[in-house]
Amino acid sequence: MLRLFTRTPAARALPGVATRFFGGSRVLRDEAAAGAIPSHMEFSLLTPHEPIMNSEPVHMAIIPGSDGIFGVLAGHVPTVTRLRPGTLSIYSDETNATHWFVSSGFAVVHPDSRVDIQAIEAVKVDDLDQSIVSAKLTSFNRDLETAQSEEDKAAASIGVECFTAMQASIEQYASK
Repeated sequence: MLRLFTRTPAARALPGVATRFFGGSRVLRDEAAAGAIPSHMEFSLLTPHEPIMNSEPVHMAIIPGSDGIFGVLAGHVPTVTRLRPGTLSIYSDETNATHWFVSSGFAVVHPDSRVDIQAIEAVKVDDLDQSIVSAKLTSFNRDLETAQSEEDKAAASIGVECFTAMQASIEQYASK
């Protein structure tokens, strides 16, 4: 597209404009190099207490963003989003996935096909205990019903949201 711009009559009439604003032929070389989409992404999953994955090659990730679940492949548009409680699915190839429950945090998709997930907590879905999750969800629902103050209602509501998402992750992805 830039090459077409530099060949327009306006560009020929103002020869220094394309070079000054677009860097001349250097931009064309960079544009050609940037046109290739890599075959994989460099993926990092980080928590405050440990890095779980650090710049590992992955095929795809399905991320529970605050505006909904979205998939990321190499070459994805740069994005920053808040994570909501849900399942983070990381595909090492087209069919093999590892599923993680993330409580909250941020996802950053960089323009160079790097993805950084900073999660407050991340647990493999297979490591979650259904009976404990069900008991905690029941407890938080009871707390929400009996909460008197706004602070208690907010805390119970966060617990219900988190453990409801955790239960859905177990039901959908836990190994049977």
